[in-house]
Amino acid sequence: MLYCSTGSNNCEAIPSRHACNTYFVDNLCCAVNMVIDVGGIIVAGVDIGSSTSKAVLLDGDEVLCHSLIATGAESANSARRALDEALEKAKLSVVEIGYIVATGYGRVIVPFAQETVTELSCHARGANWLFPSARTILDMGGQDCKAIRCDAAGRLENFTMNDKCAAGTGRFLELMARVLGLSLDELSELSLDARAEVRINSTCAVFAKSEVTSLVREGEDRRDVLAGLHSAIAARVYNLLRGVGVEHDLVITGGIGKNIAVVRKIEERVGLSALLPEEPQIVGALGAALFARERIMLGKE
Repeated sequence: MLYCSTGSNNCEAIPSRHACNTYFVDNLCCAVNMVIDVGGIIVAGVDIGSSTSKAVLLDGDEVLCHSLIATGAESANSARRALDEALEKAKLSVVEIGYIVATGYGRVIVPFAQETVTELSCHARGANWLFPSARTILDMGGQDCKAIRCDAAGRLENFTMNDKCAAGTGRFLELMARVLGLSLDELSELSLDARAEVRINSTCAVFAKSEVTSLVREGEDRRDVLAGLHSAIAARVYNLLRGVGVEHDLVITGGIGKNIAVVRKIEERVGLSALLPEEPQIVGALGAALFARERIMLGKE
């Protein structure tokens, strides 16, 4: 049983298909204290990011399974592959899915989705569902970073983002890993073993690449260089967080959430311990699935 308590008495039925419409979380509402059983109706959320594509299958309050694959050249094909992988894990077919919501970078060209919702709203909803105390979300993805504020119901309140520069994104760390001849896992592990911290003056991907290369050639310990690099990333994203105002609790999502060295530097900078999802890359897809579930709930009123 699901209890809806969004605080609105002005519900309107939403048509079954909204192929190219984008909704923010505040557009969703249902009657106060209405009890709706959506058990047995499976919904899906698909998140097409610049680097990875994710799908989550949701049955009531249970996450059945998820998938996580690299985004290919065509977003529509990546969306289909992500959903197919999740369906295969759950031993289901697409005809058994009651509603599909797409989100992310490539959401508008997912041909099988009934609706699209912005990744901002989906990350707010997904993070709040995982951690009801979440009020601030830092999503660090492949090509952008987003600082998001939400209310107690997971509704988007405010956001700011960095989508003009690679600094603080997955692509930035991938570039630094290539420069140093390391894997992404090694970036984090070595940084945690640093004895000091070499200051990195530039967070521009191009200039930082040259700076890191020069420092290593000059004999600086790679561990100390990485510690400085992660501190520079933390300083960059802290400015984003200040733009929305940091409020307890802070949740970090996205692929960089798996880099514990970056997470620790952010925690030091913000002065808070961050909450980390078990799989930080699927939070947007989870939020999309929650929106899909809510559409089913509205249809049952």
